[in-house]
Amino acid sequence: MLLPPAGVEALRAALVAANFTSNGIALRLGPPATGGVARNDFRAALRATGDRDPLATLIRVFICEQTEPEAAVAAALAPLSIEDALAAGLVQRHSDGLRMGLDLEPYGDDWWVLADVPASARPGQPLHAEHVLGIGGATQTLIGATVRRPVDTALDLGTGSGVQALHLATHARHVTATDLSARALRFAATTAALNGQDWELLRGDMVAPVAGRRFDLVVSNPPFVVGPGTTTHVYRDSGRVGDAIGAELAAAAPGLLTEGGTMQYLANWVHVTGEDWDERVAGWFTGTGLDAWVVQREVADPMAYVNLWLTDVGEAADPRRMADWLDWFDAHKVEAVGFGIVSLRRAGHDDPPVRVEELRQRVEAPMGDRVAGWFDRQDWLRARDTDELLDARYQAAEGLQLRQEATMGEEGWAVDRQVLAMPHGLRWSEEIDPLVLALVGGADGRLPLRDQLALLAAAHDVPPAELAEAAGPIVAHLVERGFVEPVRA
Repeated sequence: MLLPPAGVEALRAALVAANFTSNGIALRLGPPATGGVARNDFRAALRATGDRDPLATLIRVFICEQTEPEAAVAAALAPLSIEDALAAGLVQRHSDGLRMGLDLEPYGDDWWVLADVPASARPGQPLHAEHVLGIGGATQTLIGATVRRPVDTALDLGTGSGVQALHLATHARHVTATDLSARALRFAATTAALNGQDWELLRGDMVAPVAGRRFDLVVSNPPFVVGPGTTTHVYRDSGRVGDAIGAELAAAAPGLLTEGGTMQYLANWVHVTGEDWDERVAGWFTGTGLDAWVVQREVADPMAYVNLWLTDVGEAADPRRMADWLDWFDAHKVEAVGFGIVSLRRAGHDDPPVRVEELRQRVEAPMGDRVAGWFDRQDWLRARDTDELLDARYQAAEGLQLRQEATMGEEGWAVDRQVLAMPHGLRWSEEIDPLVLALVGGADGRLPLRDQLALLAAAHDVPPAELAEAAGPIVAHLVERGFVEPVRA
């Protein structure tokens, strides 16, 4: 750990006494100043903390990135001594006072996360090769996407500061976390102790430390950045060429998961000229026997991608690094890089579903519930043959909308296009034909689908068997997407 056990206890006591929590800070600053802090505008926050009591001092040092008098910082951190805080790197001497040496971030209702100070707070200062990230956008994406059902064992691959493990411990009886960086593991151990949690921490590259073991839930925010395979910062660079880390995790998943277990990780993948990106990613799961659902949330062109990650480590001004990286993209015909979430489940089926698709629309939080629902619907569909699908009753999803586009002609409005839209959950929208419209329109939960089809067949003078054959795959798709829901007996 960064601090001895007694030092961790002293730090926690100081934070609790000062009410240095997300709620405590918000109450002290008020909405306008809190909103300004979220935009890195500290002016109002500094005006609100001019009295420099312990909470105000901690806000000024660890939130507003200020240098404060040593006496004020010592009073705010007591009973942790300044000597111990300096030795741990928590604060550092600067100018005529002390400033933050580590990022101590209040998180959630009553958690704290320790990480390195981001590059934006130290312009011109290169990041440590084993720089430990705090809570960023990718971190929050995985937190929101993780299925939060109770499990016995959970694994966090590449834990970094330990944020994912914090969340896992709320619904897993035993948490294991790995990281290649010994430095990161010290941060994670301190984060765990500071929050009163106890995790198994193992050092090694990705799955190597847990070879031969299985878990009910595995999550990973790995070093997924796509490039030529060089490693300068372990949080970003895996040492694998291209997007191989995503394929490697997919291949490892069957051996990591218990029966019914779930694995979720963030990944980047290349869009190569002349190839379909979705087929490329789907190939990662060939032969794994896993249910797979991959959603692409963002796409970046090579220039924007390289600039983003060079800026992230404070190297945006290095034209050589940028040129080398872009040359590698050109040589491998990479025209874009996708970012998304991979969700896998070991369900023990010979022909598992593999869906790779784009999901740009805003998803109703938490996405983890949407992922769990998708797997649940796969189970329901897989347990039924076509006859059982036709014998079931269905109802349209709550709030389901029909949107129409029409053109005015000589005989009035002519409908050109009809779209089903979900205002909740995954917020899917999909163009439909008249048969789908009729099926959904009649899905009120009262009649089995077979009887509903018989009525449609009579109304349109179509053989019932022909309509039933067409309707089976359609209703399966509607259930998978959540447009209609089976009425449970």
